[in-house]
Amino acid sequence: MTDRDLADHGAPHLAVIGAGPAGLAAAVAAAARGVRVTLIDSAAEAGGQFYRQPAPALRARRPRALHHQWRAWERLRNGLAAHVEAGRVRHLTEHHVWFVERLPSGGFTVHALLGREQRDPAEVPADAVLLATGGYEKVLPFPGWTLPGVVTAGGAQAMLKGSLAVSGRTAVVAGTGPLLLPVATGLAAAGVEVAALVESADPKAFLRRTRALVAQPAKVAEGAQYAAELLRHRVRPLARHTVVEAHGTERLEAVTVAALDVDGRVRPGTGRRIPCDTLAVGHGMLPHTDLAETLGCGLDGLAVRVDDEQRTDVPGVWAAGETTGIGGAVLSLAEGHIAGRSAAARLRGTWPDPDGWAAAAKARSRLRAFFTALDSVYAPPARWTDRITDDTVVCRCEEVTGGAIRAAVVELGAGDARTVKLLTRAGMGWCQGRVCGPAVAGLAGCGLDVSRRPFARPVPLGVLARAGESEDG
Repeated sequence: MTDRDLADHGAPHLAVIGAGPAGLAAAVAAAARGVRVTLIDSAAEAGGQFYRQPAPALRARRPRALHHQWRAWERLRNGLAAHVEAGRVRHLTEHHVWFVERLPSGGFTVHALLGREQRDPAEVPADAVLLATGGYEKVLPFPGWTLPGVVTAGGAQAMLKGSLAVSGRTAVVAGTGPLLLPVATGLAAAGVEVAALVESADPKAFLRRTRALVAQPAKVAEGAQYAAELLRHRVRPLARHTVVEAHGTERLEAVTVAALDVDGRVRPGTGRRIPCDTLAVGHGMLPHTDLAETLGCGLDGLAVRVDDEQRTDVPGVWAAGETTGIGGAVLSLAEGHIAGRSAAARLRGTWPDPDGWAAAAKARSRLRAFFTALDSVYAPPARWTDRITDDTVVCRCEEVTGGAIRAAVVELGAGDARTVKLLTRAGMGWCQGRVCGPAVAGLAGCGLDVSRRPFARPVPLGVLARAGESEDG
């Protein structure tokens, strides 16, 4: 039987949602082991955010200059292309998944909206589902953060990778987390004057995490390379500093940064104003768990809970990559490889062979320890909510201010984010609290809870009506 015959004669079918590092690794691993794979992604090209490529019309001469793991991408890209050509993988682009339905038979139906307009529905039946839905940026507001010219760190990187464009000539990169390093170096290499790299973390905190750091020499070397690039481009690092306010009328004109004390408070008299027309700011990442939640998958904190095979506690559902915990592309590749091999074995009725993914499992263990250590270092400043003034817009969709949220807590007795939402409408807009959720929880003095939503994205009523008619029929 040829490879194409295999795709046409009843081989079990795995739907992989997300074509970033984890999804690509899973699709390639599963297809190589006799499973039909449908790779479903919202983008027009595979790669996800990490391997985002410039549009073909831009004719980029050296796209690899924007990536530091280009060979890994080439292997994944070529492997996917070979499996697509052989008929083992079907790659569906511009499919925006809004719901995964569990069927009484034990299978699944993946529901998606097509194209940029996201109006026409599509359905993909599958015997099992692998969630590789990635993560999204945590946004913490401050006065002036809604000005044009203020972008997230990941947004600045996506703009540079995908369109070879920058939002201005002079930038400040600020916040906390390892993402700030490639963003600052990428902007500087693109000809932007990076006036400062403002990091709220204390460099001394790394001294208490040396064991986990030493276990990943490649990651330490990567960080040292970024530091050398920053030095070469004369980027000024400001450790234990934070952005206090962004200034401007029609658009960003400058930012005020200040030093932090050991308790995370702004130190009086340390403020300095830095002229710039771009502020790329980020405070870490959060896992995308919407589809996992609708399927009933259990969570560990804010991430999808998985076992050693990357299986969730819902039969037939695997998860890999940032959705199981933020940890970068290399960890996502390891988890995707394990999940793809496990899913293929179990779908074909054979016992998974952990020895086959021993190297990936070892890398997974070490990288999880490494990123756990980084998370403890790159936490937002303890008193970051102090810098949200009462007239600072926190929920942009519903234009809810910090003062309105504080009033809901102090005057109306709201003790959790859901009650704040009911009293102020914070989180009821288009993004459904994905952007403002961390800030609302911080101002309410409660933890960031996962909001269980019926669908992973807004859906036209006509699509829901047609879905209901098909079920009734």
